[in-house]
Amino acid sequence: MNTEMNDWLWEKITDRQGETFYTKKGLPFTYHVKGGELFASRRERSITRSTFEKALRKIQEAPGEMSGPKKLNVYGAPYVWAILWEIFLREEMQGG
Repeated sequence: MNTEMNDWLWEKITDRQGETFYTKKGLPFTYHVKGGELFASRRERSITRSTFEKALRKIQEAPGEMSGPKKLNVYGAPYVWAILWEIFLREEMQGG
């Protein structure tokens, strides 16, 4: 994944902070971004920008195998999955 894509992804994530997202199990959460870290309302530790980049790279490399958060195998996977689903995957599926 190139730098341009990484920057685009983080910009989208930053733009949507404060909105309510839902984990695959339906748990609501919000988040805020500070620098290269994302702080989810249901989590004490931050999730880094590089974690999102790694997760997206895994999805792009093996899209058929990525059926849910556990397959990502990254810290904060339920939150990473929910955000990527809304910001990247849903837009891609809708041609955005």
